[in-house]
Amino acid sequence: RDLLTNFLDAARVLGLSGEPLPMEAERALESLAMPRIGADGRLMEWAEPYGETEPGHRHMSHLYGLHPAAFITPDGSPDYAAAARRSLEFRLSHGGGHTGWSRAWLVNFWARLRDGEHAYADLCALLARSTLPNLFDDHPPFQIDGNFGATAGIAEMLLQSQVRIWSAGHLLHRIDLLPALPSAWASGSVHGLVARGPVGVDIDWKDGALERALLRSPDGRELRIRLPAGMTRAHIAVEGQPELDLPVPDGVVIVPRAAAPTARTVTITPAAR
Repeated sequence: RDLLTNFLDAARVLGLSGEPLPMEAERALESLAMPRIGADGRLMEWAEPYGETEPGHRHMSHLYGLHPAAFITPDGSPDYAAAARRSLEFRLSHGGGHTGWSRAWLVNFWARLRDGEHAYADLCALLARSTLPNLFDDHPPFQIDGNFGATAGIAEMLLQSQVRIWSAGHLLHRIDLLPALPSAWASGSVHGLVARGPVGVDIDWKDGALERALLRSPDGRELRIRLPAGMTRAHIAVEGQPELDLPVPDGVVIVPRAAAPTARTVTITPAAR
C-alpha cells in the first residue's frame, strides 16, 4: 500500500497518471485489503487470529502502517490507531522491546500516536538498557538500527510531516509542530529539522507551549502547519506580507502558495492576548 501510494503520487506530480502502469497500480491499490482489527481490539498480524507462540516478540511489522508508513494516523484512521495502541500495549506487557532497535521503533510508534510520555519512557529505557558506554546500540553486540531509530524517534516527537494532502494539483505534507512533546522536555529548542518538502524548521518552546517556530520554504509552496495541542490563536509572519494575529480553531495554519516560486520564511508565535 505504501509503495503504490508513493508511486501514484510521483506519477501525478510528473503528469503521468494516465499512463498504463500508474493506472494498473491504481487498480491494484483499490483491491488491497486494509489490516483487520481482532476481537480483542488489536491490529491483526495475519488474516486469521492465529495464536502467538511468542507474544512479546521484538518484531512489530504489522504496525508498518503506523510507522514508517502513514496510512494509520490518529486523526485519519482513529480506529486503526487505537488498535495499533492495543497491539503495542500487549507486546510490551509480554516483554516486547527487549532489543535496542526494537525499543527505538517503539519510540517512533508512540510519537506517531502523539503519546509523548510513552515515547520518552521508551527512549529512556533504550538508553538505560540497550546502549553501550560509547553510545553504540547494544543488540547485542551492536546494531546501528537502534542508534538511527533513537534519533529518528526524537525528531518524530518534535516534528512530523507524514500526512499527505493534494491541494490545487500540488502534493503537500502537513507539518505538525511538537506532536509528542513529553512533560520532561517542558522547555527547549531544536534547530535544523527538515520536514518533507523540504521545509527547514526551527522550534522553541517554554513550559510545554510553543514560543516560536521558523519555517524556511524553498519555493513559496503552500504550507499547512498543525499547531501544538491547545493552541487556537497564533501570530503569523510570512516574509513579504503583513503580519497577522489569527484564530486557528482547528489547530491548522494554512499559508497560501506564493505568486512566485521563491524561497521565503514563515514565523509562528503565540498571538497577543
